[in-house]
Formats: sequence, structure tokens, C-alpha cells
Amino acid sequence: MNMENQTMVTEFIFLGLSSDPQLQIFLFLVFLVIYVITLLGNMMIILVISTDPQLHTPMYFFLFHLSFVDICYSSVTVPKMLQNVLAERKTISANGCFAQNFFFLFSGGTGVFILSVMAYDRYTAICNPLHYVGTMSKQVCCHLLSGSCISGFLYALANTLSVLSLHFCGPNEINHYSCEPPSLLVLSCSETLTPKVVLLASIIIFGSSSFLLTLVSYIHIISAILRIRTTEGRHKAFSTCSSHLVVVILYYGTGCFRYMKPTSEASVFDRIISIQYSILTPMLNPIIYSLKNKDVKTALWKLFVKFKFPKCRKKDTLN
Repeated sequence: MNMENQTMVTEFIFLGLSSDPQLQIFLFLVFLVIYVITLLGNMMIILVISTDPQLHTPMYFFLFHLSFVDICYSSVTVPKMLQNVLAERKTISANGCFAQNFFFLFSGGTGVFILSVMAYDRYTAICNPLHYVGTMSKQVCCHLLSGSCISGFLYALANTLSVLSLHFCGPNEINHYSCEPPSLLVLSCSETLTPKVVLLASIIIFGSSSFLLTLVSYIHIISAILRIRTTEGRHKAFSTCSSHLVVVILYYGTGCFRYMKPTSEASVFDRIISIQYSILTPMLNPIIYSLKNKDVKTALWKLFVKFKFPKCRKKDTLN
């Protein structure tokens, strides 16, 4: 096919979740509430960790940055989706679509690697508690965080460059609410074998490495917990990583299902799966960590008391 005689697409049209006007208003309100909860919940986690000295540990260092990444992850797609839900023409420029694709993969990939690093942190704390402080020093934590960001960047860069190498001459309707590689590949007028190979290879390389690190960490963690003789000791050890395990399952379970079949057009079920990992999971993360983590709940209560009764606290200090 001669690409020079074809008109290149300058914008894409989202088909979104529904074309029913009444349902669109309902969806707008639902996703607006979800986005607000996502912002407030993750900012609350960031504030609590920043203000409470007892949470200045490696585990909460990574949780702090995971919350920041979750805000970015959700903000890449949800504001544009909210704008398009009520718009007659649900469009995005071609450059805007490619940029959204890059930052979506960058923030999502970084989040997955931070979760893997958090699994390694829990492994070190439970399996090698005597060497924990030395192993997870501040310098090591910064290197692990930098490695997570670089890995996420490379994953996003590889897949975005492969998409940019394609020609889009029509159709330009994306059967989704955001620009993701699987949704863009089916619209290409040129050969998509190379981008498909890049996508699958990057998932295998980056996804498998992070998944294996998480899996091996939890195999050792569970083995160590089972060797604890007392029920109270086992419960205490498992409680330190149960919330993280729930988040890992939410990320990997839904994300892998969507990205391991890049050749197919998004079905209704695929879009529901995408909502889970790109919209609901960033909202659920702070809820899971605050409800299942005793230290976070204690810090939240201390922060609440500090802002609720500031004058009383000052008087008690003076007395």
C-alpha cells in the first residue's frame, strides 16, 4: 500500500463507554467522584507520610512515591475522559493521543516496578530483619526508586516509538476511552508486526522481571511466616504485607489480561478491565493501605487530632 497517496489522521475519536446521553451523565458523575477520591486519598497518604516521623521508613518511602505515581497515572486519562463524556465529538489530536499513550505507560510501568521493590522490601524486613536497616539504606532506596522510574520510562519509550512508526490513514475511531497500544494497533494502515513484537517483548522483559521479583519475594515471605510458631507472630508478619499483596493482585491480574492480547479490538469486557487497572486501582490503593495498615491508621488519627484540636494541643504543651 502506497502511504504517500494517503491522508494521515490528525485526530482520533473515542467511542467511549456508551453513546446513551442519559448514561453518559451518570458515567460522568461516577468517574468524577472516583477521580476526586483518587486525588484526595493519595494526597492524604503523601501528607501523612510526610508529617509523621514514624513513617519515615523504606516501606513508606516507596508508598509515598506510589501514591504520587497513582495520581499521575489516573490524571493521564480521567480528565480527558470526563471532558469527552459530555462532548458531542469525543476527539483527541494525534500528538495528544501519542503523548497520552507515553505517559500512561510511563506512570503505569513505574507503578508496577515500585510494587516489586515494595515486595523486596517486605522480604528483607521479614526474612532478614537483623540486616534490614543496612540492606534498605536511604541510598539503596533511592537507587531502587530511580531504577523503577528508568524501567517505566524505557518501557513507555519503546512502545511509543513503535506506535509512532505506524501510519494512520483511517479509520480513526478508537473503541476505548483512552489511547493505549492495543487500541491504536488495530487502526494502523501499515504493517503492525514490529510494534506487536515490541509490545509483547517489553511485557515479557519488563513485566516478567517485575513479576518474578514479586513472586520470589512472596515465596520467601510466606515460607518465613509459616515457620513462625505462634499464631500472633504469623498474623503480625502477614499483616505487614497483606495490603501490598492485594494491590499487586489488582495490578497484575487485570493489566496482564488486557496487554497479553494486543491484536484484538477492545470489547466491552476489555474496557471494564481497563477501568479496573487504570481508574479503580489508583483509587483503591490509599483505601487498602489505610484500612489494612495499623501504622497508617494511627498516623491518620494523629493528623486528624492535630488539625481538629490545634488550640488544645498548644495549651497542653504550655501546661
